[in-house]
Amino acid sequence: MAEGLRERKKRQTRQYISDVATGLFVERGFDAVTVAEIAAAADVSVNTVYNYFPAKEDLFLDRSKGVVDRMSRWVRGRAPGESAAAAVLRELREEIEAVSPRVGLMDGYSAFMRVVHAAPALRSRLWAIQQEVHDNLAATLREETGAGDDDPLPDLIAGQIGWVHSTVMAAIGRRMLDGSTPAAASREMLDVMDDIEELLSEKVLNYAVRDA
Repeated sequence: MAEGLRERKKRQTRQYISDVATGLFVERGFDAVTVAEIAAAADVSVNTVYNYFPAKEDLFLDRSKGVVDRMSRWVRGRAPGESAAAAVLRELREEIEAVSPRVGLMDGYSAFMRVVHAAPALRSRLWAIQQEVHDNLAATLREETGAGDDDPLPDLIAGQIGWVHSTVMAAIGRRMLDGSTPAAASREMLDVMDDIEELLSEKVLNYAVRDA
């Protein structure tokens, strides 16, 4: 269905407010900027800001919804003969090889990470997002395998796969903070991916293999 004019304007307004807020956070730090200041800079009311972003943290982590079910999408889209972990490893490798901004391989990501590291509220929100990612992936694995509610494996495997994703993202963040270029970080992370795969057990690597 084509996007209507009203929906497009709402999306553009939301993005504009988020962009203005992000600029202020990067310049002054998350805790030093108020919602009122963001509203004034974006030329909207404070109520308008809260209509789009229920909490201040949402202004900076405005793309988190796409992250929550990303690994679940990869698992559901795995190829015949491919396991859940193999699908996530493959997708991550492809993102890294493509030097994709979706995994933080972009100029300016270090500024994003500095804001996060300096703000306990943002670090707390990221932890909560990680829990959502885990629960979403565990539910997907349970659905994909037909595992019963009393089967602990979907939750345990989700923890292992989630470790892969969070380890990769943290390693990229550290390299970008240390001044690496996206291309150089990409090359280094491909070697890290090899090490990560070697650390996973056969049980993890062969869980939820899609029928050929």
